[in-house]
Amino acid sequence: SVDHSRIVDRPAALRALNGGIPTLYVPCDVTMGAWLMSHHVDRLREGDELCRALALRISGSFDPEIIVGIAKAGVIPGVVVASILQRDFASMAVTRQESDRRPTLVTAPPPSVRGRRVLVVDETCDSGDTLKLAASTIKELRPSGVKTAVSFKTGAYEPDFYALATESFIILPWDRDV
Repeated sequence: SVDHSRIVDRPAALRALNGGIPTLYVPCDVTMGAWLMSHHVDRLREGDELCRALALRISGSFDPEIIVGIAKAGVIPGVVVASILQRDFASMAVTRQESDRRPTLVTAPPPSVRGRRVLVVDETCDSGDTLKLAASTIKELRPSGVKTAVSFKTGAYEPDFYALATESFIILPWDRDV
């Protein structure tokens, strides 16, 4: 079962994220002080709120045993949701060499998904090609169930869970050039 007090208790959720500042968000060539001074903290809080909203939606109807983030962008919301829901986290990598090409598997999901309820998380979802490839690859390992979730639903494909539906092009702080 999910500890709902962790989901609605923002300070506890932030403490679970390395003192409120996930280190994955910090560009490697910028010092922490300079990065914080550039106002990314407010953007991180917005990202945290989206992940909290996503975790709440998930916990209402699905109790995953492991969360698999699709690298690279899906790792950030995946690890935050896993932390909020107090679940195991793993990653797999799917890439698309060009925007008009089909995605390809780079790194397979871990064998530990076998027999477990799995939630596959990515940052955005437009056509659903990446989520479909990730979910079908996971299903080959025979989990007891697979659901999909994204922070932003930007197209016609319907993941099982999403925090925000929009037709806007999404550029998050960690996607910006330094």
